[in-house]
Amino acid sequence: MVDSAILASKLAAIRDAVTRIRATLPESPGRFESDRTAREIVTLNLFVAIQECLALATHWLADEGWDVPKTYGEAFSVLADRGILERSLADRLRAAAGLRNLIAHRYGILDPARLFEFASSGTSDLLAFGEQLARHAQRGGSKDSGAAD
Repeated sequence: MVDSAILASKLAAIRDAVTRIRATLPESPGRFESDRTAREIVTLNLFVAIQECLALATHWLADEGWDVPKTYGEAFSVLADRGILERSLADRLRAAAGLRNLIAHRYGILDPARLFEFASSGTSDLLAFGEQLARHAQRGGSKDSGAAD
């Protein structure tokens, strides 16, 4: 079971980053593309929020004694396999992990339209991830801790 202080800290960081994204994001993709400061604030906070979700996911897996997958995105799939996350949310979070990699490693040029789209709609998934883990932790831990690794 993940340590409650770590869970609370990571969830607070996710919420804070999403709040910054939502407070900064212009109302249109065109304004987002033309506003460098907004793009940089949103991009940094997307990275932070997604990274905190990934850190929490891998921490949860390690605390349960489950194998941590080779890729970040797979961590969400394992949590879905174990009944911790809804499958559809895990699938969307896998895509978010890919976006995190694009931001972190600057593979090519970051597409402002893609960043705007995720910042507009995908941040709800980051918050939902935190809510599902928090609810699960309150119920007492893993649903499927006896499953084979």
